[in-house]
Amino acid sequence: MDGEVLEKVYQERLEERIIAYLAQVRKCSLEEAMDLYYQSKLADKIHEGVEGIQYLDYKVLVQILEETELSAKHS
Repeated sequence: MDGEVLEKVYQERLEERIIAYLAQVRKCSLEEAMDLYYQSKLADKIHEGVEGIQYLDYKVLVQILEETELSAKHS
C-alpha cells in the first residue's frame, strides 16, 4: 500500500470511531450521529487534512465538535 491509500484507510477508520463515539456521547442513533458529523465543518477539515487535525484522538475530535458546532443543537 502506498501512503495515499493508508491515509484514506486511516481517515475512514477515524470517521467510524468519531461517529460511534458521538452517538454514545449524545445518546443518539448511529444514523443521527452520522448526519451530525458529515454536516459539520469538522468533517470537512478532517477530509481536507487542515492543520493535521485528522491526527488528533477521536474523543478529542468529538469534544471539539460538541464545543464548536453542536453545543447549540439539542441532543
